[in-house]
Amino acid sequence: MLGSFLRRRQDRPFGQDQIAFESTVFSLSTDVPRPVERRVDERVMPMLRVAKMTVNGAEQLIRVRNLSAGGLMAEVTEPREVGDEVSLELNSQQIPAKVVWTREGTAGFKFEANIDLGEMLAGRKPRHGFRPRPPRLKVDCKANVRVGKLYYTVDVHDISLGGMKVEPIEEYCLGQKVVVVVESLRPIKGEIRWYSDRRAGIVFDRPLEFEELAEWMAKRLELASLKAGLK
Repeated sequence: MLGSFLRRRQDRPFGQDQIAFESTVFSLSTDVPRPVERRVDERVMPMLRVAKMTVNGAEQLIRVRNLSAGGLMAEVTEPREVGDEVSLELNSQQIPAKVVWTREGTAGFKFEANIDLGEMLAGRKPRHGFRPRPPRLKVDCKANVRVGKLYYTVDVHDISLGGMKVEPIEEYCLGQKVVVVVESLRPIKGEIRWYSDRRAGIVFDRPLEFEELAEWMAKRLELASLKAGLK
C-alpha cells in the first residue's frame, strides 16, 4: 500500500506539502526511530512535518524528523525526560506516547499502540468527511483585529502556524481582510474565512514561522510557571 502511495505522490506537482513529505522520513517499521549523526540541513528544517505535543496540559509544537508505525523522532523546543508520558497530535489524530530517549534537542517517542502509517500518509478522509488540519495550540490571551477602519479587541482561543480562532467579532467581517496584533507576535495579515455565533476563524496570508510560534508559546509557558510559583 505504501509503495503505491509513494508512486502516486511522485506524479503530483512539487509544492510545499510535497517538500514536507520528502523531508520527514517515514518507515513502516514498528521500532522507534533512533538519533543519527547527520544533522538536518537548515534548508530542510522549516519543511519538516509539524505536530503538537501535550504534556500535563501544556501544549507545544514539535518538528517530526522520522516517523514509523511504532513511534517518532522529533525536534523539541522544551527539554523532555525519559519516561515522560505525552499526547501527540498527527493529522488530527491523538496518539498517547512515551519518551524513550533524548539527545541534544531531539527526543524519541514510542506510541502506546502501533498506528496505520499507510492510512495516515494517504490522507484519506474518514467516512464523516472530516479533513485533517494543522495542529492548533490552545491559548487564552487578547488580540486586536483591524477590519478596514474598525478595531476589535478579541479573545484568542487557539492558534496554529496558519491561523487562529477569535471572538467576539461581527458577521459582516466574514470574508474581510484583517490585520491581527497579539501580544509580542508581529502584526499578522489574514482573512476571516468562517463565522459562527460571534466566533471567527482567521487564515493568515503567510504562515507563521515554526520558531516564531514555538518561542512565543515557550515564553507564555515560562511566564505561567513563574506566576504559579509566586502564589
